[in-house]
Amino acid sequence: MSAMVSFRSVVDPSDCDFLGHMNVSRYFAACSDGIFAIQSEMGLTANDMRSGRQLSFAVVNAQSDFRAELSAGDAIKLETSVIEIGSKSMTFRHQLIRSEGDVVAFETVFKCVMLSLETRRAAIIPEEIRDNAMKWLEKEQ
Repeated sequence: MSAMVSFRSVVDPSDCDFLGHMNVSRYFAACSDGIFAIQSEMGLTANDMRSGRQLSFAVVNAQSDFRAELSAGDAIKLETSVIEIGSKSMTFRHQLIRSEGDVVAFETVFKCVMLSLETRRAAIIPEEIRDNAMKWLEKEQ
């Protein structure tokens, strides 16, 4: 798999719920940051989203699997890869990994559409974005 490290952090006590493990919302916050990081690497920067082409990926479906608990103090990283590239959509795999032991704690697959921020409708993915995404396309096994 060709993956990009799209997020790194250390689980803060404020990231944890009263059960003592990282709250579900923080898993998805890491993935949200990861999507913005990889789309920036593809050429959809924050500036381009705000005052340029005004395009961004938007999640329309998520399939998630929680595999191991994360606790305060755990160093984590998010690896993001591309599973599929369509004309108006792209599917991403995120794996949130506890650095100690390289344990996959969470995996989710996000199907995203290329959203026009002006019309709020799906748009064709620009060719250079599709080309750049090929760096992280998972190889079939």
